Amino acid sequence: MAENKGNVLGETLKAARELQDKSLKAVAEPAEISAAYLLKLEKGEVASPSPHVLHRIAEQLGLDYMDLMRLAGYVVPDSKPQQAGALAQALSSQNLTDDEARAVAAYLKMYRSTGRG
Repeated sequence: MAENKGNVLGETLKAARELQDKSLKAVAEPAEISAAYLLKLEKGEVASPSPHVLHRIAEQLGLDYMDLMRLAGYVVPDSKPQQAGALAQALSSQNLTDDEARAVAAYLKMYRSTGRG
């Protein structure tokens, strides 16, 4: 089960990094990790990434730290109010397949490149 969580975490990190057109090095260096370690995280090859590392990556990618902690398999309190509505449900990363997540990320990247986003 941890391997699946690693893959979801990795896909999330990779999609966020690619959506922002950032290289592995551009995220890894300010997060004080190696590009090779970030690549291992993205591939799901790290069983239990450090909370400190997840925090620094979250800051670099503008991601929610607690969401990354959950994806990494850590138990964290649910302090966010439950989101409702079709859009929130459609965009929930828990319900997206890897292909759907990549398609959404690709669309957002294209949409933002037109200057409308």
